Amino acid sequence: MAGVLDSVDSRTRLVGANRLELLMFKLHSNQLFAINVFKVQEVLRLPKLTSLPGHHPHVVGVAHLRGQAVSVINLAQAVGMPPLEPTPESNLIVTEYNSTVQAFLVGSVERIVNLNWEDIMPPPRTSGRQHYLTAITRMEDRIIEIIDVEKVLAEINPYSIALDPSQLEEEIVNAAQGMEILMVDDSPTAITQVRQTLEPLGIILHTATNGKKGLQQLQAWADAGEDVPNKLLMLITDAEMPEMDGYSLTTAVREDKRLSDTFVVLHTSMSGNFNKAMVQKVGCDDFLSKFQPKLLAELVERRVREKAGLPAPQ
Repeated sequence: MAGVLDSVDSRTRLVGANRLELLMFKLHSNQLFAINVFKVQEVLRLPKLTSLPGHHPHVVGVAHLRGQAVSVINLAQAVGMPPLEPTPESNLIVTEYNSTVQAFLVGSVERIVNLNWEDIMPPPRTSGRQHYLTAITRMEDRIIEIIDVEKVLAEINPYSIALDPSQLEEEIVNAAQGMEILMVDDSPTAITQVRQTLEPLGIILHTATNGKKGLQQLQAWADAGEDVPNKLLMLITDAEMPEMDGYSLTTAVREDKRLSDTFVVLHTSMSGNFNKAMVQKVGCDDFLSKFQPKLLAELVERRVREKAGLPAPQ
């Protein structure tokens, strides 16, 4: 366990080029699951839990870690499997997603593997757990299932993502009608959240499920003679995606003269400090932590004003 902990602590600070590191673990059987190491704070044995009145059925209690009360989620139960029975031998994976800290109850924690995003594939449609998987990969003839943690958390703690039309300025709504955004993200949950937030503005949302497909779409528009930076209000890209991550996508956009002036927003659930550094390194124009609809709306409003030549609000 100490070796895994040491490795997690060091590798969460890794800055790579189209690479990721996965922490592998098991739930009930020998099937391997994984999450990105960048999201992991620590791995530890299950401490004493405090019951939480009125909690969600998938939350088994609260652990007090480093002076912080952290909800513990039975991950097996959350992805549609029989719940794990908490025991002193159980493990917790403590993570940070969307600026919140939570812990997942799992079985055995295996090891960390370093992979290229090109080795990560969408989950097969025939997979029974496909609903809760964001991707799969293969290693030593074994399939590793990468869990869509964003979906798990959205189901446990849903929050309002739609904008109140009465709070939108009429000139912004009128100017935004028909403007276009390309969103590149492998999480259907994230795409749905952004789509519902932008719906009152009448913005057309194009989508792609990974950086490679997103780049192909951008290049196809450019090949057809379209002025992509002028066509798009912005490109919103996730950081972690199969085949090509958001950092590599941004680099490719900046290196293509036809695309280089596109306004690029990094939109991710990874830690803000890390991503702010990566924004500067790869040349994104802005950064948004998932999922904050108010901040997304403010950024879109600012871009609409710039594109439509509207004055800044007084």
